[in-house]
Amino acid sequence: MAQRLIVIGGDAAGMSAASQARRRRGRDDLEIVVFERGHFTSYSACGIPYWISGLVPDPEALIARDPEVFRREHAMDVRMRHEVTTIDLERREVVAQNLEDGGEVRERFDDLMYATGAVPVKPPWAVTDAHGVFGMQTLDDGAALRDWLDADPQPRRAVVIGGGYIGVEIAEAMIQRGLSVTLVEAGEQPMSTVDSDMGELVADAMRGLGITIRGSLPVTGLEEHNGRVSAVVTEEGSIPADVVVLGLGVRPNTALAEAAGLPLGPTGAIRVDRRMRVPGLPGIWAAGDCVETLHRVSGLPVHVPLGTHANKQGRVAGINIGGEYATFTGVIGTAVTKVCDLEVGRTGLRERDAKAAGFEFVSVIAESTNRAGYYPGSRPMTVKLIAERPSGRLLGAQIVGWSEAAKRIDTLAVALWNGMTVDDMTQLDLGYAPPYAPVWDPVLIAARKAVDALAALDR
Repeated sequence: MAQRLIVIGGDAAGMSAASQARRRRGRDDLEIVVFERGHFTSYSACGIPYWISGLVPDPEALIARDPEVFRREHAMDVRMRHEVTTIDLERREVVAQNLEDGGEVRERFDDLMYATGAVPVKPPWAVTDAHGVFGMQTLDDGAALRDWLDADPQPRRAVVIGGGYIGVEIAEAMIQRGLSVTLVEAGEQPMSTVDSDMGELVADAMRGLGITIRGSLPVTGLEEHNGRVSAVVTEEGSIPADVVVLGLGVRPNTALAEAAGLPLGPTGAIRVDRRMRVPGLPGIWAAGDCVETLHRVSGLPVHVPLGTHANKQGRVAGINIGGEYATFTGVIGTAVTKVCDLEVGRTGLRERDAKAAGFEFVSVIAESTNRAGYYPGSRPMTVKLIAERPSGRLLGAQIVGWSEAAKRIDTLAVALWNGMTVDDMTQLDLGYAPPYAPVWDPVLIAARKAVDALAALDR
């Protein structure tokens, strides 16, 4: 009898694992059954804001492979609109409900891949039957919001609650669709993924787009009229709204795992080893936004829900399920986004992360330009580096600037990944031409400034 792999979750981690296992084990050797509760497999959730804005013309552009491709070309039994409700580790079986007809199925497994992703944070005040309130986690969520924005009467006033990546990107999308937009953030300003001095640059750019930012303002409720959302209630009064998008972050989707006895770590996500195995449970694997991993700089467990990690972790799990060997060695939290033409990148630790991890450090901010100052189109760029004292090892970096800014974070991520010091970085042989960089690249200018700051402290 062929071995059987059950995959729970048909997006990045789950389908990467299934595909890698299939590459290494033939159709007669391994049977693969995938349960996915939604309508789509292997799609880019990160692209949803650009579909909302109209920059991406249709949702099909965001789908890498549809279920039929996996069925036909990879011999997988992909069951859409099926939600796994029970994992029985003793009997080695799962129970799944068909969300279309209510039917129930039981399937045995030899290996189980748990890849349920993350779910939006939804406080009690956000639980409502009013129409016009949307999360933004799946392609189904994006489709529902698009339908609402295209409906008659079309909404005119949008309130986005939460100033993380999704909140900032959706706020921009709403502006591009012609709505008036207010972003409400419980913290002082949006983009808490960077330090406050860099986040203020992002906030200024958002205001320049016409987005109203209400910081340090907790939300306490929603108002409705005739079954439709009409306002967001805050501690300082109500903000009128025809559409509300919740961008309050996500948490690992672990309810099913916890009920089955899978261990959770201090972040609330599933604990796995470097091969993506769940400790103490042979044949049980997990990957993606539902697991925690090691931060290579702080050495602490972290939950960093990004599609880049999910795909890599799924690949590692699938290679191991297929009988070969692979490991996932951790993350450093590299991410980029944009607000209109303003680009934002970050990697490694923020100042508060470095303090929490017990590091002594210096931080510097260097102002430069994306191109030679005399070259047409030259724009400002701000680079922030955080370096350990006294070693000078890079701990983290952030960039805010215009064209050619965000992807420079990759240079800093490679330096961070390989444990370079800021002194090492001053000698990096980076490309130069006036259309692409000043003769001293912004990364090199920031590294030199960090070296000087460290030297000043040692005098």
